[in-house]
Amino acid sequence: MHIPSPSELKQKREQLKLKQVDVARLAGLSQSMVARIESGTVDPRVSTMKKVVEVLAEAERSTVVARDVMCSPVYSVQASDPIAKVVEIMEEQGISQLPVLEHGVPVGCISETAIISAIGEKKQSRDPHLRVREYMESGFPTIPPDADLEMVIHILQNHHAVLVVEKGEIQGVITKHDLISLLS
Repeated sequence: MHIPSPSELKQKREQLKLKQVDVARLAGLSQSMVARIESGTVDPRVSTMKKVVEVLAEAERSTVVARDVMCSPVYSVQASDPIAKVVEIMEEQGISQLPVLEHGVPVGCISETAIISAIGEKKQSRDPHLRVREYMESGFPTIPPDADLEMVIHILQNHHAVLVVEKGEIQGVITKHDLISLLS
């Protein structure tokens, strides 16, 4: 376990635009104790240091928003497109689902699961008559770019992905894989 140095604590606090008094209040400490920890003039108890580190970690988590983790550009298809086009995009881009748009507005999604279903029903993988509209699922939820990470996590517990939309324009997409990559 890495125990941050006094200068690392101060740097992290300043990076998060927090004042010593803010950290003190959230950690249940005095401002002077936080100042002494940051200056290295006191050797705090492990429990005290843990409180400060937890406050900074929570502040850091709450500063991550959708725009920070979204992927762009967003590849999409239309409901009238053939399934073969979906498969081609998925293979080229290494993705497993796509939003379905009509005139730039999300109307559904198409996933690998839906494509497997289409192949199973038609017994042919390259049927040129298979269209996205026949197999698309309900669309991805949309959120603003400044939605916090907690909201994104909550939504992704029940959906393949979430679209980041600002002023009616799709700015990016966030998948479960994108969040998992934050752990590394």
